[in-house]
Amino acid sequence: MDEQELIRQGAEARVYKTVVNGRPVIAKQRFSKSYRHPDLDVKLTRGRLNQEARSLKRCKENGIRVPDVIRVDKNSATLFIEFISGPTLKEWIIANASEEQEKERMASVGRILHKMHSFDIIHGDLTTSNMILYNGDQLVLIDFGLSQISPSTEDKAVDLYVLERAFISTHPNSERLFATVLEAYANSEAARLTLRRLEDVRQRGRKRDMSG
Repeated sequence: MDEQELIRQGAEARVYKTVVNGRPVIAKQRFSKSYRHPDLDVKLTRGRLNQEARSLKRCKENGIRVPDVIRVDKNSATLFIEFISGPTLKEWIIANASEEQEKERMASVGRILHKMHSFDIIHGDLTTSNMILYNGDQLVLIDFGLSQISPSTEDKAVDLYVLERAFISTHPNSERLFATVLEAYANSEAARLTLRRLEDVRQRGRKRDMSG
């Protein structure tokens, strides 16, 4: 592995851009938490590492565009994945001026999330920063560090709620954009059940906001 360039450090991992066998890759290294018992820390860290790799592979197997998993290094708790170049959906929305293009793009997001949920893949951290536009038009989902496999309608509704809150906080006056996402998402009875559960999740969120 060649020289590493730190591009982000979060609460759970450091993310580097590097090169493996001449190929640009992202290395996501999870770090230990000193407040946890060492044995528990190793178990939890490896569990999250393996789950992220499994979620990415499950997406790939079912035709959902995500980075390729190149290698999982359990000793260093590092996941090596394909580097995807392109602007994030967040950057695209901010720069884009065409309402027609926005509607088309949001519909694409809704269809992809419907497909992901139909295979019981819960992303866990859906934001417009965790979607990349590759080659200008191909939407790629990234950062599955909080993902899980679950058939739960509640988990799927919470996934959508997280994205809705991201739209509200990041993109002012974006209600129409998210409405288009949900309209495209709702193309099966299971998806419509999830949207009805989303309403319950919203109500709980409003109650929490009011109570502080």
